[in-house]
Amino acid sequence: MEKTEKKAFHIKDFIAHYGVIIGLILIIAYFSIMRTKFLTMDNMVNMFRQMTINGMLAIGMTFVVLTGGIDLSVGSIVGASGMFSALIARTETGCPWYLAVLVGLGIGLLLGAVNGIAVAYLKIPAFIATLAMLSIARGITYMATDAKPVPGLSETFLKIGSGNIGIIPIPVIVLAVVLVICFVVLYKTRYGRYVFATGGNPVSARVSGINVKLITCSVYIISGVMAGVAGLILTSRVTSGLAAGGDGYEVDAIAAAVIGGNSLSGGRGRLWGTIVGFVIMGVMNNGLDMMAVSSYWQLVIKGLIISGAVMLDSLTKDK
Repeated sequence: MEKTEKKAFHIKDFIAHYGVIIGLILIIAYFSIMRTKFLTMDNMVNMFRQMTINGMLAIGMTFVVLTGGIDLSVGSIVGASGMFSALIARTETGCPWYLAVLVGLGIGLLLGAVNGIAVAYLKIPAFIATLAMLSIARGITYMATDAKPVPGLSETFLKIGSGNIGIIPIPVIVLAVVLVICFVVLYKTRYGRYVFATGGNPVSARVSGINVKLITCSVYIISGVMAGVAGLILTSRVTSGLAAGGDGYEVDAIAAAVIGGNSLSGGRGRLWGTIVGFVIMGVMNNGLDMMAVSSYWQLVIKGLIISGAVMLDSLTKDK
């Protein structure tokens, strides 16, 4: 009996730690067999460029999920940040490209801070607060340009999303730098320990002297800034500000974080798992597009993936 329980423990432990990597390998193998062009250099570079946007959102979502929260507004913040940066980046304004970048990041920070204040200090449930921001940010974006696209962006700004350094896309380099910073912050600083403690047991964290409200507010700010970066990359890639930019992106971000083994109950997760999670989503999106799978079916598949990941988390949680 004891040997059986021990064996079950090892199986659960193995699945919890390595199941997502095995899943990624199997998905890559499947698309490689089904489409010979899948593993070509051109497709790989294009795929990694595409997944940087969801990568940014998934990183921010990881910080939020680790505290036991959720951010449904990241897609709308992507649209708002991208649109307002586009208004500054137009060639006719004569403004430098870095001013457009600062505006995009500032919008993301501002909207993320509003989310954080609503959740941490006004005690509004994260689901409700960020759902409201989803609508508010999208409405502001539509009003800013009467829902019309903003073309004519400066060439320098456009390089943010479409430029390369050697053969490496600039968005991939930006994502790599952000990941290094987040790894250090989350695993090598006191702040990172406070994030895990806040999600694990907020009452104990508060008794231990951690400012739980401030930590909770800060993770939504991080999520907002990451959405701002994603908005800049998206806008420069599509060469214009789009009112509907980022629509539905929150689904992929949540999926990547959950697939990566970050528990929605908070306090338990891993950033490297998030990396594998958004790579899986990127591979899925690219592979399904190459196989000409309907976008409607892709939404169904993503929903099933999220459900499966949450179910797997519940099965492996009590090891």
